[in-house]
Amino acid sequence: MPRWIVAFVHGVEKLNHGIGRFAMYLLFALMAVLAWSAISKAAFTPSMWTLEMAQFIMVAYYILGGPYSMQMGSHVRMDLAYSRWNDRTRAAFDAFTVLALMFYLAVMVWGAWESLAYSLTLKWPEGALLPQIGRLERSPTAWRPYLWPIKITMFLGFILMFLQSLVYLIRDIATLRGEEI
Repeated sequence: MPRWIVAFVHGVEKLNHGIGRFAMYLLFALMAVLAWSAISKAAFTPSMWTLEMAQFIMVAYYILGGPYSMQMGSHVRMDLAYSRWNDRTRAAFDAFTVLALMFYLAVMVWGAWESLAYSLTLKWPEGALLPQIGRLERSPTAWRPYLWPIKITMFLGFILMFLQSLVYLIRDIATLRGEEI
């Protein structure tokens, strides 16, 4: 494999490893929000923000932790025949299935971008290099938080998952060629 591909693979894996390790600690933030929710409901007036904040933290946890989980091989896999195959057969099967995953993730990235653009109401004035941000979308609940932070998180998470899938494809191709990265 060319050096730039090896560097790309190691760079993506290092990035996803770091973000995944950070995402693990979001569970502590989630526990703190849920604990505050329980305390505020029992002791005084319940807080409006706890339910949505817990949802946002949970979305960030699983979206940002997904590429790390994929990298560590922690995803669920049907292992009836797969475990008996040799490395080349597994790589060929994985290369085929990861292409389907990459198509799905490309659609998700596109949808997340459209949702983020709507949330920020991005408009490209004629001749401008960067968009202008219009009104910012807010949740229709009583708390009314801005939605762009979680939509950026989702967009970036899908991009990271797509990149990790691409790394898997590169590793499978290397295995099929009898090389290692």
